[in-house]
Amino acid sequence: MLAASLVPSVQAQPSCSSDGQARPVALVERFINADCRDCWNDAATPRVRRGQVALDWVLPGSGGEDAPLSVVASRDGLKRLQALGQASPAGSSSKTTAVAGQGRLRVAHGLPVSGYIGASIALRGAPRNKGGPPLTAWLALVETIPAGTEGTPVPRNLVRNLVQASWDVRTPLSKNEQSGFLETRSMDVPPGMNTQGAKVIGWVQDGQGRVVAAAQSRCAAR
Repeated sequence: MLAASLVPSVQAQPSCSSDGQARPVALVERFINADCRDCWNDAATPRVRRGQVALDWVLPGSGGEDAPLSVVASRDGLKRLQALGQASPAGSSSKTTAVAGQGRLRVAHGLPVSGYIGASIALRGAPRNKGGPPLTAWLALVETIPAGTEGTPVPRNLVRNLVQASWDVRTPLSKNEQSGFLETRSMDVPPGMNTQGAKVIGWVQDGQGRVVAAAQSRCAAR
């Protein structure tokens, strides 16, 4: 299973961003234990509704490298579950979180070069919270897998890498800082990732765990 994800891209990919894309109204996060092969194929997998965006996390299983889905498992999913205050499922679980739509979030990524992809997440019009906790920015590098491919009954955005950033919103921006917050990273491309299906999904949470903004990239045709 997931054989296609083991074939590296041999074609160049245009630069991609969230410019001109509709903003997600909710995140649908689906978690699968790498031990549970049938969870990947489950026809009852939660679907996304109009305006929602999915993130698919495969978690390390008790079988280690022998787990059926171990080739795409990542501890990033455990980090995400911890942030949500949820335990790792024995099979699968899901969480849907509304996006408040505060501020203007932009995400982008470039071409894969020497095993890396440059990516960025930027927020303008961030909610200010003097004396409160910072915002947390999440940027996920995902591999898109269409429904009917590799046995999945639904389209998936398989999370392949993840970065986080902490943005201090406790003080007002000066006139010279009106560009807001920006984080740029060089993200590792995991072995076997099909970069032809790569995109980034980003979101920002406040100190209470509310998602204040979200965005996903799309590759423009050349």
